[in-house]
Amino acid sequence: MNLIQKKITIAFLFLTFYGFSQEDLKVKDNSVQIDTIKVDSTLISGKKIAIIDYPEVSEFDKKWMKSLTNSSANRSFVILPQDTIGEIVIDSFSTELLKERLAVLNSKTPFNVEYNRSLERIIKHYLKNRKESLANLMGRAKYYFPIFEEYLDKYDIPLEIKYLAIVESALKPNANSRVGAKGLWQFMYATGKQYNLKVSSYVDERFDPIKSTEAACRYLKDLHKTFNDWDLALAAYNSGPGNVNKAIRRSGGSKNYWNLRRYLPRETAGYLPAFYATLYIFEYANEHQLYAKNELVNTFETDTIVLKRQITFNQINKVLGTDDELIGFLNPQYKLKIIPVVKNRNYTLRLPKYLVGKFVANEDQIYAYAAANEAKREKALPKYFEPSNKIRYRVRNGDFLGKIANRYGVSVGNIKRWNRLRSNNLKIGQRLTIYPRRGTYAGTSNTSKKTTKKITVPKGKHTTYTVKKGDSLWLISQKFSKVTVAQIKKWNNIWSNNLKPGTKLKIY
Repeated sequence: MNLIQKKITIAFLFLTFYGFSQEDLKVKDNSVQIDTIKVDSTLISGKKIAIIDYPEVSEFDKKWMKSLTNSSANRSFVILPQDTIGEIVIDSFSTELLKERLAVLNSKTPFNVEYNRSLERIIKHYLKNRKESLANLMGRAKYYFPIFEEYLDKYDIPLEIKYLAIVESALKPNANSRVGAKGLWQFMYATGKQYNLKVSSYVDERFDPIKSTEAACRYLKDLHKTFNDWDLALAAYNSGPGNVNKAIRRSGGSKNYWNLRRYLPRETAGYLPAFYATLYIFEYANEHQLYAKNELVNTFETDTIVLKRQITFNQINKVLGTDDELIGFLNPQYKLKIIPVVKNRNYTLRLPKYLVGKFVANEDQIYAYAAANEAKREKALPKYFEPSNKIRYRVRNGDFLGKIANRYGVSVGNIKRWNRLRSNNLKIGQRLTIYPRRGTYAGTSNTSKKTTKKITVPKGKHTTYTVKKGDSLWLISQKFSKVTVAQIKKWNNIWSNNLKPGTKLKIY
């Protein structure tokens, strides 16, 4: 049992089922005062913060929580006693039995869950070598699957797609791939922006379990509208619609995933089998004596609060007696461990329900402590900054997709997808929607004079150099005395190191 689980278990044992512990509570004037919380008593009128709660309301919480805990809808997997986990032995099973079970799954789902030797090898490999990690995944699934199922149902998407998040991120909300995909559903920056996942200096909504799940549902819905097939939609989710279309063409027009699998990128070729294997194992977990381990917390045991002022994890911890590990697990979207309050943004704090009651009952005092704590800081907290969601770019003479893509730190493929372009041809004056990569946009949206960055170039004589095949900025700089790459880029309004043969450069 890890640290988060111990904290949640102990807290619920004393607070949820038995009420507040006798040592920590003192009943006075129909309120409950906790005098063991340690804060800087000099910050607020020289007095400690008196944390109160209401016993009758706390009793309501306990009764409702007990009814939810006993509900069959909230018992997805069998939980085996911790001391018997190591004794589990995965039974061997025949190919014929696997075929029968896959046929049953195939009859119940819109996916092509077909038996093949490759899928059998993956399933048996997982059961033989990954039983510990699978048991841990089932424990995490107790928290995340109800969230996934709610939004999958909302968008009329097969509930089995909840298993896709296991393949994508192993149900780790802070998962970060080598290419920059982030969160439970592994959104790239531009795709996340396209589906309204905002990124700022404080918040990355790709890590938000609820907002990223809804964005994933919208994305999957769009992919299914394109291909009218859930297997191909999942393949496109992994590698992009373009790669799936290429695979269909190379396979001779086949739209069956198993027939075009060898034409897909290597990672995508193994993506669907991993999804099918996960689907099978979770659906037949009990038959393989595989049980959830290290269960964290149920979704229904938590709740959110819309904050009225900015507050840090540390300030919450000081008052409520929690720590960054617990708050961070429930609120993974806050990169700096600071929850901002921004106009037209509903940034919330998620807590176990027993702490939500304490927070709400003492909200004014908690905010007063946060204000006093910030006033004492020698260094101010960093300012909130949110980049523009998108820009509208007007194509000018000499523009081509590669040049525009380099300018804004995005790919040609993304520009084509955002603007539904079927070819690389552009027309002067054409408007393009672009989601600049954060930190790479150094220049101008030519739709607004106010945001245009004016480039100052020196006056006087200059030499015009025509770029040749094989040229680089460094090679060109060596041909002129006391000229640097940075100067060439500044003089010619260049953001990328890529040069197109025939381009005219001014050298001063």
